[in-house]
Amino acid sequence: MAKVPVLNKEGKESDSINLPDDIFGKYVNTGVIHQAVVMYRASLRQGNASTKTRSEVSGGGRKPFRQKGTGRARAGSSRSPLWKGGGVTFGPRPRDFSYTVPRKIRQAALRESLNAKFHDKQLYCVEDLKESFGKTKEFAAFLAKLSLKGKILALLDGSDASIERVSKNIRSFDLMRSQDVNAYDVMCHKFILVSKTAIKNILERVKK
Repeated sequence: MAKVPVLNKEGKESDSINLPDDIFGKYVNTGVIHQAVVMYRASLRQGNASTKTRSEVSGGGRKPFRQKGTGRARAGSSRSPLWKGGGVTFGPRPRDFSYTVPRKIRQAALRESLNAKFHDKQLYCVEDLKESFGKTKEFAAFLAKLSLKGKILALLDGSDASIERVSKNIRSFDLMRSQDVNAYDVMCHKFILVSKTAIKNILERVKK
């Protein structure tokens, strides 16, 4: 059975948690991770690009010149897509890029993303931090003891509420609840830092 060590506030191992083999196996299903990440990224697209058609461009109400006798091609409006300053043919319009995949796929993607982090030795577990942090430098010192360099996603359920306040100014550190995290959040960060309470909650979410 896979195990993850539990670190205390000093960064030393104080306990360990057994991880279920059916979740943290040797094989990582990258296919479901890809499906979920593409879906989450698509939902972040704004889709605000817009152009005006010939009916939306101002002006062009009057026929620019007479129909016959000029030697030029017929023209009914100076706002034709063929003219400078005219409308755009088949240009981009505001649209919604978001879509959904089945809940089981999203659940499997979260499970496999955590599995990937575990096999890459980028999943760290700490005891519930019940003590209050007064300043940012105190919490930064705690992170320094863990020797984590890079983007960190912390799921610290069951810890003191002061962590949210003191961690806001720490670069490359994001704090979330275990009930809100998804596969895209996990894959966007190098290290995943979870508390004992959070890892129990998230295992309930991803269990098969």
